[in-house]
Amino acid sequence: MFRLPADLPVYLHRAPVDFRLGINGLAAIVEQAMRRDPLARAVYAFCNRRCNRIKLLLWDRNGFWLLSKRLEADRFVWPHAEAVMALSAEQLHWLLDGIDIEAVRRHPTRHYRHAC
Repeated sequence: MFRLPADLPVYLHRAPVDFRLGINGLAAIVEQAMRRDPLARAVYAFCNRRCNRIKLLLWDRNGFWLLSKRLEADRFVWPHAEAVMALSAEQLHWLLDGIDIEAVRRHPTRHYRHAC
C-alpha cells in the first residue's frame, strides 16, 4: 500500500466523472470545474457514478501520476458535501479503506496557555 505525505492537500471532485478520461481530461476538470491548478502540490480525487472506482491525479516535479483503484464487490462511501471538498491525506487513506469520512470526527485541537 502506498502512503501519501501527511501535509499533502487533497481535493475531492464531488460529481461523478466519466472514467474514460485520462490525465488531460481530468486536468481540465481540475482547472475548469474545481478552479484549482493541476500543477500544484496536491492530489485530486475523482469517483465514477457507481462509486466502485477512484482515480487520483497528482503532479510530481516533471510529470503527472494517475492512480486508479477498482473495488470488485463494494462501494466507496463518497462524501455528500460541497462541490469541491478539501481533505487531509489521512482522510483520503480512510476513504480508500472504505471508511465514511463524514461520520468520523476528531476531537478539536486545544490551545492552552498554562499546563496547570
